[in-house]
Amino acid sequence: MLELLLASENLVFSIALLLMLLLGVLELVALVFGGSMTSSFDGVLPEVELSPHTEVGQLDADSALSRFFGWLRIGEVPLLMLLVVFLLSFGLLGLILQSMLQSVLGVMAPAWLAVPAVFVLSLPAVRLGGGVLQRIMPRDETTAVTSDSLLGRIAVITLGTAKHQYAAEARVKDQHGYQHYVQVEPDNAAETFTQGTEVLLLTRQGGIYKAIKNDNPHLSETDR
Repeated sequence: MLELLLASENLVFSIALLLMLLLGVLELVALVFGGSMTSSFDGVLPEVELSPHTEVGQLDADSALSRFFGWLRIGEVPLLMLLVVFLLSFGLLGLILQSMLQSVLGVMAPAWLAVPAVFVLSLPAVRLGGGVLQRIMPRDETTAVTSDSLLGRIAVITLGTAKHQYAAEARVKDQHGYQHYVQVEPDNAAETFTQGTEVLLLTRQGGIYKAIKNDNPHLSETDR
């Protein structure tokens, strides 16, 4: 087994499993000290111009990348959890396929061929795993809320930069205290909202919420 894990053809898959275990350990340590990597992971993601799938509302039909994100359930399930599912699927599928090839053919596929093939095969597993997590997560057991019920609430930009005709992902709490992920654009075309900016949701146009920057410290989302 150790020989299989350390084979040069399988190093990428072994590293993926090691990273998955490391993330699990770090999350446990964070929980012991009263924090959570899951809740803070969104804030360290790189900015992108296209917004992912949202929990409330519909996807931007013109964005193939947004539809792909939605298919992967990004926005429905915390990204850290999806990353763990991907690392687990990628690592296990890679080692299993390489082990089968070695048993049948006597050789393993070179890494340059195995890695992209297993990456593609891992994507359906991420969607499936994300669907399972979505059903068992506590927030899915709460009272359903309508899209318009989030209007007038404070949201925080978590992924991307919101600007005119480009929505970004934002996190907002409903009246029950549970979090949702929505697409947000500035109500003022001249404004932009970067990650960490608090905004006030004013109106909704389809699946996109129009918002203004929250300049009132008494309405801060962190106080809710």
